[in-house]
Amino acid sequence: MSNKIALSNKNSADSSTVRATVVQASTIFYDTPATLDKAERLLAEAASYGSQLVVFPEAFVGGYPRGSNFGIIIGNRTEKGKEEFRKYHASAIAVPGPEVDRLAAMAGKYKVHLVMGVIERDGYTLYCTVLFFDSQGHYLGKHRKLMPTGLERIIWGFGDGSTIPVFETPIGKIGAAICWENRMPLLRTAMYAKGIEIYCAPTADARPV
Repeated sequence: MSNKIALSNKNSADSSTVRATVVQASTIFYDTPATLDKAERLLAEAASYGSQLVVFPEAFVGGYPRGSNFGIIIGNRTEKGKEEFRKYHASAIAVPGPEVDRLAAMAGKYKVHLVMGVIERDGYTLYCTVLFFDSQGHYLGKHRKLMPTGLERIIWGFGDGSTIPVFETPIGKIGAAICWENRMPLLRTAMYAKGIEIYCAPTADARPV
């Protein structure tokens, strides 16, 4: 994807306007510090447009490994694939952790609400996760993708349904569903029941659907 930033406005019930930025940009693979530097540059650009909410793609920190199979076939894995997965695992982040602290500091520095797709490392298991931060630089919480799609299941663990948050913020109640989770009616219903007002749908899928 190109480093594009698209702007949109959302009218809430009280008729105030919220300016949201949707970032379309690629990860710097196997280099999480450089990816965070890139995230800060894009966040600064969004803030310069007066954005109050900035949404990054699914798996922006850690990367969406499109086209990779990590050397896996039924009953075997290649040494090259194992090394590739080792590098991918090392690029993921702990939540909480120093990278989360840095993202929180960015949100506070630029006074924006931030929704960031990451690959979360919890022991040996990786999760496709979205992190939420408020404009004061506070980490609010996370949502783990409940059902990785297709072959995503060979690299990511399943969320357990305990992280489907909707956060009350000064710009509205914010939540997120990741990529094809948006095709899961009961997940959406859970967020509707919590009064979601700003529904974020970070994805790594560039297809028209």
